[in-house]
Amino acid sequence: MSEVWTGILGLGILLLLFPTGIELGFAMAVVGFIGFSSIVSLPAGMNVLAKDFFDVFSSYGFTVIPLFILMGQVAFNAGIAQRLYDAAYRFIGHIPGGLAMATVAGATVFKAICGSSPATAATFASVAVPEMDRYGYDPKLSTGIVATVGTLGILIPPSVTLIVFGVITQQSIGRLFLAGLFPGLLIALLFIVVIAVWCRLNPRLGPPGERSTWRHRAASLPECLYVMAVFALVIGGLMEGFFTPTEAGSIGTMAVLLLSVLRRDLGWRGLVKSVDESLRTACMVLMLIAGSTVLGHFLAVTRIPMIAADWVTSLPLSPHAIMLLISLIYLVGGSFVDDLAFMVLATPIFYPAVIKLGFDPLWFGMVVAITVMIGVVVPPVAINVFVVKNITRVPFATIYRGVYPFLTALVVVAALLFAFPGLATYLPNRLMP
Repeated sequence: MSEVWTGILGLGILLLLFPTGIELGFAMAVVGFIGFSSIVSLPAGMNVLAKDFFDVFSSYGFTVIPLFILMGQVAFNAGIAQRLYDAAYRFIGHIPGGLAMATVAGATVFKAICGSSPATAATFASVAVPEMDRYGYDPKLSTGIVATVGTLGILIPPSVTLIVFGVITQQSIGRLFLAGLFPGLLIALLFIVVIAVWCRLNPRLGPPGERSTWRHRAASLPECLYVMAVFALVIGGLMEGFFTPTEAGSIGTMAVLLLSVLRRDLGWRGLVKSVDESLRTACMVLMLIAGSTVLGHFLAVTRIPMIAADWVTSLPLSPHAIMLLISLIYLVGGSFVDDLAFMVLATPIFYPAVIKLGFDPLWFGMVVAITVMIGVVVPPVAINVFVVKNITRVPFATIYRGVYPFLTALVVVAALLFAFPGLATYLPNRLMP
């Protein structure tokens, strides 16, 4: 059997392992090890397996992943999200759909220190949905926006998805963070527009809440300033070259931790819970990277990525049509497999083709990120919807009816990225050339 057919057989076996419940990181490592050993030799396969795992788990650069995850978990367990939501509510809660808009505003600011999409969905499902229920909001609006707004963490830094993409493609994490900032904020703005239009067409969806006094509004602002100060410290330090992404993660984590302890928002139990949740998530992500590294060496000896790149670039289609096809593959694949896992699997295969077509790697990262954002809220594998359903007990059908209108915002921004690539590349090229 030729190397190419061995690679195709290995990928087919990997796809068959997806529904079995085996963790994808382990599945990729096993398939990569067996495939590499069958083509080269068993000693070479064992050497690759040991070396790749050692390199990933001992890499100083990969420590950025658990650090940013820990920063978000500390902020989550310290109740920062709830106070941000309260601040946003005091300013816009009195207008139709205002509570849903406040959820978008609060979650957007919270994403500045939390890179986990499910954590944001869980937080605002616990904080925002009960408040919207109290004011008579339709469940499809309240649960739909909570499930969808969590996806902002995939674009707005510090994003774990962008960190993993940067690791796989060897791109600057700081530049990826800047590339995701404007598209992420634009999506948040469009979410608010969707809420305003939807509530204008059907006022019963989001009745107005109580109007707050300016004194109460002013009293809520310091909470936002604390979070933005941490965000400015982390991103500003990266932009100016004061510290590396790993140092930025450690400084940001320590800043959030000190802020939470000094304000007595985080006790010993909350700290232990934050560390435990961070370790679980970080180990899952690192295992994905280690497994994909082993699989990548197997695919390299089969030459499948290079052959795929040549085949894709030779299609009688325009480069943008080919990119649409690649995005569709990400979307379909991510609908059946965890989106982060599928990104780790597919990116090494399609990245060479994208570069050969002449597209900017940062731009491609944003296209992949938006595709992942869509994937985490559309069936069958919609982790954010599952999180919201488990917390609110609202039926899946109701949540999905609330999610679909907000997908228009994601599609619009994806289309704008294709039409105007500068939306993703302007900030990094201007601030971190």
